[in-house]
Amino acid sequence: MVDDLFEVSGDDAVVLAVHVQPGAGRTAITGRHGTAVKVRVAAPPEGGRANTASAELLAETFGVKPADVELTSGEKSRSKRFRLGGIDVDAFRKRLTQVVEEGALGAGPAPLR
Repeated sequence: MVDDLFEVSGDDAVVLAVHVQPGAGRTAITGRHGTAVKVRVAAPPEGGRANTASAELLAETFGVKPADVELTSGEKSRSKRFRLGGIDVDAFRKRLTQVVEEGALGAGPAPLR
């Protein structure tokens, strides 16, 4: 179950716990890291580039506009929290389950189209 990875924030938003590994060979969601989603990004941590890459990956993965993804905590830490707005919570939960399972298998999730 993935309910421990996020909190519902209002009617159409969630706050997702994310563990970011910057400077990785490829950008992908790779499963879980404790009570967070593990994200690897190719961008380095300098100048907030890894944060931006993480937000863009989350927007693409969950089908929201990049402007609807906001870093709420952990700017200089690997442990971060992102708020995703404009989202249906039930659809998000289903997609998150799929993404975590695919990432754990090593394939990484296919982006939403």
